[in-house]
Amino acid sequence: MPTNIGDGGIVEDGIVRIDQADVERLSQHKLRLGDIVFSRRGDVTKNALIRPHEVGWFCGTGCLKVRLGDESIADAKFISHCLRLPEIKDWLIRHAVGATMPNLNTGILSAVPVFLPPLKIQLEIAAMLGALDDRITLLRETNATLEAIAQALFKSWFVDFDPVRAKMEGRAPEGMDEATAALFPDAFEESELGLVPRGWCPFSVYDLATYINGAAYKAFEPNLERRGLPIIKIAELKSGVTAQTAYSDVAMPEKYRIQTGDILFSWSGNPDTSIDTFVWTYDQAWLNQHIFRVLPHAAKERSFLLRTLKHLRPVFAELARNKQTTGLGHVTVADMKRLQVIKPDMTVLDHFDNVVSPIHDAIFDNEQQAQTLATLRDTLLPRLISGALRLPEAETLMKETA
Repeated sequence: MPTNIGDGGIVEDGIVRIDQADVERLSQHKLRLGDIVFSRRGDVTKNALIRPHEVGWFCGTGCLKVRLGDESIADAKFISHCLRLPEIKDWLIRHAVGATMPNLNTGILSAVPVFLPPLKIQLEIAAMLGALDDRITLLRETNATLEAIAQALFKSWFVDFDPVRAKMEGRAPEGMDEATAALFPDAFEESELGLVPRGWCPFSVYDLATYINGAAYKAFEPNLERRGLPIIKIAELKSGVTAQTAYSDVAMPEKYRIQTGDILFSWSGNPDTSIDTFVWTYDQAWLNQHIFRVLPHAAKERSFLLRTLKHLRPVFAELARNKQTTGLGHVTVADMKRLQVIKPDMTVLDHFDNVVSPIHDAIFDNEQQAQTLATLRDTLLPRLISGALRLPEAETLMKETA
């Protein structure tokens, strides 16, 4: 589906699956190696190259596929990179049809103009850029593992209360040293949320932090000349600052200025794809409405806050789904005030931050490295295709970046 199309590849998180009976019935929609899948509507510039392990997957509703004919003329990997060029994206946006939402069709896609160097050069360029793609993929796969580790620790300590249960049963908490185990209570007590670790208190999610909602888009007086700072909407939370991002040089209150490393919570949009928590890894920017800038009350509470918001994503999505109209839903301040979690004492919060913040730092650094490599890839591509940059020079640039 369009929501599964990422930065040149397929994002498997939350992907929909079908039964074997549907596989046979819909066999004409099976994808082959080298197919390029496009979003049919909305962000019509999104596309992904099908890799070996994705062969046999399906081109779902809302997507179009590009399949090359004579591969002695054009290489699919090279064409995939070409279709991500800024000028090609601009061309797609200009030629898309639809007054309220841009739409692609096969006629528009088949008319996209591309410049084809000789096949040998195409293959060399594709191999070089593919190496960058592989490094980006590895960094993001590493981050997925690190996220899972941090979230598993959060769930064990603050959802399942494993250390408390172990101590109550006279066991040493698994994988925990004696000093850390001593920080946890050894019994539960009654609360409005049921049994909770002794001394720990129910807190509303809203009271865990300060939430600043973004300003209305028009208030920024957006410009496309890239004057001032980028305006961050939900699209930028997912894809970063792109050629389609509007900018503003209007003097706005400082509370709307996003800083690198800020926690951002999108509270409106598609419940399954837009309601989520992000860490901003780019430079300063402006905060658009429908997104909260989330400020922890104390620096040592940041790790607990971030993991709490990420853990509650399914709950937020369900809250938004219950208010869904025309495909969109939202989480209100009232929802966040009603939603309660168990907050531990400060000694446990402090220790959790000591353990988890290095994981968060590694995730942050990996994402910034991935962004640097993506920028290098997107800078090299047009220069290589035009002949302004030779392959040996590009290889030198790659080594310097590494």
